[in-house]
Amino acid sequence: MTTRELRDPIKMVNVRLAAIAALAMQLLVSPASGQDSLFVPLFTYRTGPFANSGGPIANGMRDYLTLLNERDGGIGGIRLLIEECETGYDNAKGVACYEAVKSRQPVMINPWSTGITLELIPRATADQIPILSMAYGLSASARGNTFPWIFNPPATYWDGLSMIIRHIASESGGLRKLAGQKLGFLYLDSGFGKEPIPLFQSLSRDLGFELKLYPVQPAQMQQQAELWKQIVSDRRDYVVMYGWGAMNPTSIKEAVANGFPMAKLLSIWWFGDADLQHFGAAATGLKTLNWHNVGQGFPLMQDILKLVVDRNKSRFSAHGHAHITFFEVFINPVSERFDVGPLSIRIRFGHAWVLMNAPHGIVKFEAHFTGIC
Repeated sequence: MTTRELRDPIKMVNVRLAAIAALAMQLLVSPASGQDSLFVPLFTYRTGPFANSGGPIANGMRDYLTLLNERDGGIGGIRLLIEECETGYDNAKGVACYEAVKSRQPVMINPWSTGITLELIPRATADQIPILSMAYGLSASARGNTFPWIFNPPATYWDGLSMIIRHIASESGGLRKLAGQKLGFLYLDSGFGKEPIPLFQSLSRDLGFELKLYPVQPAQMQQQAELWKQIVSDRRDYVVMYGWGAMNPTSIKEAVANGFPMAKLLSIWWFGDADLQHFGAAATGLKTLNWHNVGQGFPLMQDILKLVVDRNKSRFSAHGHAHITFFEVFINPVSERFDVGPLSIRIRFGHAWVLMNAPHGIVKFEAHFTGIC
């Protein structure tokens, strides 16, 4: 696979948005069918090794759907019936949740796990139930003509890796200057972490950089001391990280302890405030992609605070709604079509702006560099 071919999946975003719009139209005309509610199951993982990340995501999703009921009376005049099914981030439990709800005609399934998503793709396709795997899951499912029931806007794990590689290239003097560099890939040894490996290996061959893989077993997320000693011994020029849960803060702790420069550590978008809150200035320089802004200064957030939090319908405190992880449940598409390159990143006051070419001008995604702020 060539770098040029990487652009094709992201060009399918306009197809996927059209399909989502079609789904929305189905919802809007559904009052004629006599439905008294729209069933929206929430696959959550408030328990298990990833609960510190799963809890805020579950709360954010529930609060947003609750807002639709409180502010809008649901969708198209029909209220949403919201029920959680606990997966513990376990594939088998996720499949069990799907089997338990599919007969109830769910509006969509949001697995919140790449591993669960991979298990559900053939099932949901056969059952014609939409799967929303927002910025996770199978990158190839961005091709809507091949995967018509799987939706993964606004970007895939392959898109994220392409952005990170282009950023490294921008610091090195261009893509051709990557030849001979030593890159490491630190990843959770799961469906999520393994997803970008084929692309990474292909780019290594095409661009001439050396790639070494550093898997972290889920049971060893908090035991990375020897792994980071190896990374430093291998003299990696950059380390790209796809981590989750307790792996993230442990990686920062061991990177700092072993003297690895934070400015050479770049992560996919699953870093949260809690992952960095204990490190202070030691984490300065860490870069993480993101696809949303943060803070409470947005009309949507004010509506949630007023209509959900203040009415005691939220599990969050008001402060919790300002955290990065909470914002990962919202999408606001800003263009019908995207192109991965050329791409540049500039840093200002602890933020990065990822600039992409688009047919009708420049699309700007603001990315929060949590380690700098």
